[in-house]
Amino acid sequence: MRSAFIPARIKTLLLATIGTAVFWALSLPLPFLFGPMIFCLCGALANVPLKGFGELSTAARTVLGVAVGASITPDVIAQLPRMTLSVALIPIYIAIIALIGIPFFRKLWRFDGPTAYYAAMPGGLQDMVIFGTEAGADPRALSLVHATRVLIVISLAPFILSHFYDTDLDNPIGVPLSALPWYELGIMVAAAWLGWKGGERIGLFGASILGPMIVTAALSLSGVVHFRPPAEAILAAQFLIGCGIGINFLGVTWTELTRFVAAGVAYVLLLSVITTIFTGIVSGLGLSDPISAFLAFAPGGQAEMTLLAIVTGTDLGFVVTHHLTRIILVIIGAPIVAGLLSRFTPSSDEN
Repeated sequence: MRSAFIPARIKTLLLATIGTAVFWALSLPLPFLFGPMIFCLCGALANVPLKGFGELSTAARTVLGVAVGASITPDVIAQLPRMTLSVALIPIYIAIIALIGIPFFRKLWRFDGPTAYYAAMPGGLQDMVIFGTEAGADPRALSLVHATRVLIVISLAPFILSHFYDTDLDNPIGVPLSALPWYELGIMVAAAWLGWKGGERIGLFGASILGPMIVTAALSLSGVVHFRPPAEAILAAQFLIGCGIGINFLGVTWTELTRFVAAGVAYVLLLSVITTIFTGIVSGLGLSDPISAFLAFAPGGQAEMTLLAIVTGTDLGFVVTHHLTRIILVIIGAPIVAGLLSRFTPSSDEN
């Protein structure tokens, strides 16, 4: 069959499956995440017509929400007071990023004001693109800058964890499907669906993760849920998330590669310095172990950092609490601050 007649989603699935098989055969880390991500990225840059999996990819994130919610136990709640000081550092962390990031994109890369602001903010890719577009920013620039940030962070974080923190990435991610009680599996599926769709109905940001997390946390705290989702479900989530990261670069032109993607790469280098400083502060003050501190302040996506917290077996509650705080503050504050900046910042002649 000629390639031209193969549907784009089938091509994506084939590339991702081959990538997974190659990474697995070579014993490379996180084959279900990095295999699809790298092979779909290469396909996207080679202009292979690929297409994401739509609602199925969104549904994959509900698995992570349920996994986080199931990890919220009375013991985790009892530990929340000890997170107060480190969580209080999050607004400072965001402010420093803004003070460095906005001039970085504005002066060095000649982005206009709204684009520079929303490119600098370490929020979710979709949220920053939506808010930025409403504020008059360049959506393509925002999409590529944030996709590059997530791609590099999720690519480098495992290397840093294994080589600098001596961390294994093969922590058991869940029990096999066959070992789960069928009724508890059914409860988790219901929690994922109700949390996701209920969250969307009330306008909850990040509903596909936060909705299932909230519902499952309530079930966990009440003693109804005792397990994370099965290992197979978490591997499937890795697979779909990896595909999604890779195909974000579909249709990238040489001009975009040398400007928007290059800007994203350079910005991650700046963010890595800030992350290192805050990781040192949090671990140095004894507020957390270094691995949890690193994952809590790494400027990756919430879903991706949740996956890394699961595979490293670190303090999932600590990591998720800090990322939730960062995302909430950015989403609430971004439109307000961007509006204030627009009053005092002249528009750039060049986008």
